[in-house]
Amino acid sequence: MIYLKTDEEIELLREANLIVARTLGEVAKFVAPGVTTLKLDEIAEAYIRSQGAVPGFLGYGGFPNTLCISVNENVVHGIPSSQVLQEGDIVSVDCGAVKDGFNGDSTYTFCVGNVADEVRQLLKTTKESLFFGIEHAVPGNRIGDIGHAVQEYCEKRGYSVVRELCGHGVGKHLHEDPDVPNYGRKGTGPLIKNGMVIAIEPMINLGSKNIVIERDGWTCRTKDRKPSAHFEHTIAVHNGKPDILSSFKYVEEVLGDKSI
Repeated sequence: MIYLKTDEEIELLREANLIVARTLGEVAKFVAPGVTTLKLDEIAEAYIRSQGAVPGFLGYGGFPNTLCISVNENVVHGIPSSQVLQEGDIVSVDCGAVKDGFNGDSTYTFCVGNVADEVRQLLKTTKESLFFGIEHAVPGNRIGDIGHAVQEYCEKRGYSVVRELCGHGVGKHLHEDPDVPNYGRKGTGPLIKNGMVIAIEPMINLGSKNIVIERDGWTCRTKDRKPSAHFEHTIAVHNGKPDILSSFKYVEEVLGDKSI
């Protein structure tokens, strides 16, 4: 069942998503060699609670932390730990927050110091594919049009698209219908309508598309251990066009000319 949101609900979702956006901006200040992923998690939880919100991921399905932090070959759902970030790493930070009963959800993949050019290009392409996919989230299109746009953009540049994981509807629940794959055929899938709120989140690999789940039951990594990038926005289909409810503005203000 796809729940179409009212204008009022969209504004509540925007508020939750902007808390997530500002949280990612706070995390951005501390992403550097020598920092543990658990430290980033602590910073995020403190900031979310300071905004009168609660972490959206903490306890969700048993997940033990506020952030999903996935380093290098880890695609998604990495658990914050004593792992220390190293020069040249990339780190995907997926954040959720709940405010007034509505969820925010967004992801940014950061460079840790100086990153190899081929890996930086992976991040750039993944981020660009997100916005290319968003352009197709208009009434009258179908969900498959979004996935096709992302897939074509990335595969033409030599990257592979993870199949087992996808975007999703967002509302009072973190994951709602419809699923939003990052691959697919034009003209397939649910019809896009005004009032739909979805998270679009390309997960793109430098090597093979194949993934495995680690023994912790959460961490998903590339089978060939090559790097993976992940960027995500929550958007509303509103007044006939996509309205991005989350934002990378706060991250990019921190990163400046080092932004992807």
